[in-house]
Amino acid sequence: MSDTEYRDFVTAGTRTAKWANSRRDGRPHVVPVWFVLEGDDLLITTGSTSVKGRAVLHDPRVALCIDDDRPPYAFVLIEGRASVSTDPDAVLRAATLNARRYVGAERAQEYGRLNGGEGMLLVRITPEKVVSENNITGEQDSR
Repeated sequence: MSDTEYRDFVTAGTRTAKWANSRRDGRPHVVPVWFVLEGDDLLITTGSTSVKGRAVLHDPRVALCIDDDRPPYAFVLIEGRASVSTDPDAVLRAATLNARRYVGAERAQEYGRLNGGEGMLLVRITPEKVVSENNITGEQDSR
């Protein structure tokens, strides 16, 4: 995918990303997350006591996979480093942006407050490597 195709793909609709990182004991951890693309970075909010929250504070390396599981199939794999903020205004802003994408503008403020309050983190992932593929089956896209 070109850079434009990559950006269009990851921002289309309400696809979730599959977040992957390592737990402190080395076991893998994969979980779906809401995200928004801001510039080159992906913004995610999570609880400071969640598995991903604790893990990213210990090791900032993260991988995200965003895919389309319908033929002709496509995916974007992002490997990057996370920076974490506890700034209440930044966390609330990111949570509200995510909510606007996934639940709609009419409920964005409500969900933003719910997911952007006390004990929440803003995780900003800066991509270091992006791998993408579209039309994996080589078929004409009939969508």
